[in-house]
Amino acid sequence: MHSKINALIIILLSSLAFSAHAQEKWSLERCIDYAFDNNLQIKQQMISAEQSGNAYMQSRLALLPTLSFSGSQSMNWGRSVNLQDLKIIENKLTQATSASLSSNITAFSGLVKINAIKRNRLQQQIERTNVEKLKNEISISIAQAYLQVLLSMEILDSYRQSLESIASQEKRTAILVDAGSQPYSDLLDIQSQLASERVQVVTAENQVTNNKLTLSQLLDLPLNENFEIEVPNLGETPEFTGEDVEALYMKALTLPQIQSAKYALDKSRVALDIAKGQRLPSIGISAGYGTYYSDSRDGAFLEQFKDNRNPSVGISLSLPIFEGGQNYIGVKDARLSVNSSEIALQSEKQTLLKDIQKAVTDANGYYQQYVAAKANETSLEESFRLVEQKFNVGALNSTDYIVARTNLYKAKSNLSQMKYQYLFHLKILDFYKGKPLTL
Repeated sequence: MHSKINALIIILLSSLAFSAHAQEKWSLERCIDYAFDNNLQIKQQMISAEQSGNAYMQSRLALLPTLSFSGSQSMNWGRSVNLQDLKIIENKLTQATSASLSSNITAFSGLVKINAIKRNRLQQQIERTNVEKLKNEISISIAQAYLQVLLSMEILDSYRQSLESIASQEKRTAILVDAGSQPYSDLLDIQSQLASERVQVVTAENQVTNNKLTLSQLLDLPLNENFEIEVPNLGETPEFTGEDVEALYMKALTLPQIQSAKYALDKSRVALDIAKGQRLPSIGISAGYGTYYSDSRDGAFLEQFKDNRNPSVGISLSLPIFEGGQNYIGVKDARLSVNSSEIALQSEKQTLLKDIQKAVTDANGYYQQYVAAKANETSLEESFRLVEQKFNVGALNSTDYIVARTNLYKAKSNLSQMKYQYLFHLKILDFYKGKPLTL
């Protein structure tokens, strides 16, 4: 009985825990952290970084001498030679066993192997910075999608308030029409506007759903995830006081795309050294130890292995003289790759500078539009208040009332859009400053 009660309690607590988890809302920080852990593109890029690390380790191990062992066992029958007295043996089975151990090392090869280590280390750094670059790109996309959800939710709230207001106005107008203070056509106009407001609410609800879907797809969330975002308290919209573009650019030079381009340039320079090294002579050193046993000779197995030992050591020199111009062309191509990498680095820097200039300009532009939209909304709100008072006492027709109302809520929608556009560009500037994306 007690075990059943305990099991029931565990099931109940598990259900409550699952329910609490399902209802937990997603903050921007949680969205970004989840994407870092689960995004498939990031996982793929991290695998590439790990593979480059393996290549780097392999190039380091290539400096060590090779060591190999070989052995063989052979059986011969028919005519053979007795190795003891060199007499012919007819139709006798003979067996032989041999074993050898060999080692090789490259003493000099134009520093090709040393430079290969440098090249692979730089490639590993490129892959790692590409992971960070991808994370930054995904973070910005998530921040933009997150703010888009907040914008659509704010617009939806505005439309719902408008719907409630027009519904109340319909009731008041119906009373005035019944009292003979307003014509019946005014009530019909208000009811038409009410129907239009309901359509706008449904459209806004669909927009919220679509924007949430876009954000959840960026996160690669499972289909059964109950996805609700946290609505942060944004507080007062901060004033834009301007940014020093040059100072911001200098800070942003530490971004992964610039570092990756720098590593690529260093890698191309090392590749040039490798190409030059392949035109130099290479020196190799080898050593070996072998022995064998044959039953066609007198002596025990271990005794023959001892007597027949054959140690060896050698040195080799390889000097490339003419290889169809391969090394010559290889050096020319490597020099061109260095030039290309230098241009790529300058291009990345120019792109970064242009992006920062545009981000600062856009932030200032959206702030000015936000200020103008706020002033316009405040003015239209006061104007509509007066229009509504006149309409309620029958001093204004329904057409003028609906026009004033429509203009007001267009202004509110425009204000929301300018606010979130401005906030997004502030986050872009924070990103260039090296600050985390938070709300």
